[in-house]
Amino acid sequence: MYDCIIVGAGPAGSTAAYHLSKAGHQVLLLDAAKLPRYKPCGGGVSPQVAQWFDFDFSPAISVKVRKVRYTFNLADPIEAELPAEKALWMVRRDEFDHFIVQQAQKQGATLWDGTKAQGIDSHGDFWQVNTSRGPVQGRYLIAADGARGSMAKWLGFPERKYKLAAALEAEPRLEVPDEPVVHFDLGLIQQGYLWNFPKADGYSIGGGVFRSGTQRKQDLRTPVADYAAAFEVDASTVQHFGHPIFIWDGPQVLHTHRAVLAGEAACVVDPFTAEGIRPSIFSGLKAADAIAQALAGRDSALETYSQVINQEWGEEMRWARRIAQLVYQAPALAYRAGVKRPSSTLTMVNVFCGEVSYAQVAHRALKRLSGGLLA
Repeated sequence: MYDCIIVGAGPAGSTAAYHLSKAGHQVLLLDAAKLPRYKPCGGGVSPQVAQWFDFDFSPAISVKVRKVRYTFNLADPIEAELPAEKALWMVRRDEFDHFIVQQAQKQGATLWDGTKAQGIDSHGDFWQVNTSRGPVQGRYLIAADGARGSMAKWLGFPERKYKLAAALEAEPRLEVPDEPVVHFDLGLIQQGYLWNFPKADGYSIGGGVFRSGTQRKQDLRTPVADYAAAFEVDASTVQHFGHPIFIWDGPQVLHTHRAVLAGEAACVVDPFTAEGIRPSIFSGLKAADAIAQALAGRDSALETYSQVINQEWGEEMRWARRIAQLVYQAPALAYRAGVKRPSSTLTMVNVFCGEVSYAQVAHRALKRLSGGLLA
């Protein structure tokens, strides 16, 4: 009998496993894949996450990037430089996720990788998870099995609130410059953007549609190929990975009897940037705290988890959604009036690092962009 069974060993699940195990609880971490496993993802991580752990992430960081370059329809470029302490982490998800799992194992967590969850049964004061390795019991559950996972449905969450977004990525292994640069293009894709995130041994080149209403109609392969060609990459020679994204779309209940949702299973992805790693880690951290309190006898702990995510993350996402609506509705104006402003990159990096809230910058940005729309 485990204190908690966590299904999904991504950033949310591994974070929860680490903190619960460190607190002395018996934790089983399940993942259908054998770790380390490939995960299509741009791999941009906020250095803020270091504040939520007591170990050094350096072994899991491919490169740190201080230069950001933007284009609009592959033209009108502008560059910005970040302070050294706010350099963006670029990671490969197989290495990054597995690294956190290994830290959890050092704290005593048990890992069953290559083990598929096949169903769950409630027994009142504990859950039984039926797996490809056999049944296992836990007093509490954390469902962290991502957008495509089955746990939310099995737990009785048939109508989670999210906007379905889509992304397509390719990861060519090529030599990168000595001074790596993060690239973004606004304009080639409707209701989204393109990116090129450098790693020590190559790139993650991709594009995403992050506002609903266009992703079914829009071909992502052509703009991704055009963008890759700008970096002398022939996209036809590289495997492409498409995947859905569950973007936060308002307050929702994320707990049920002795169980919570975390990570993309909880639809915590940023509706403006489509950032998913930091919010997943944040939700894993808060889920671990809630389960620990529940194990200590606090009856309202899981309900409080839903409240915390809705207030501390959801309120931020309400403003992020408003900014996304304006930017992706009028990308040319957003590029001219927002992106090209010298202070804009640092402002967004401060948001990304958790030092400035979307609410703090939204009023100013919305006023500027709305003024431009009305002019």
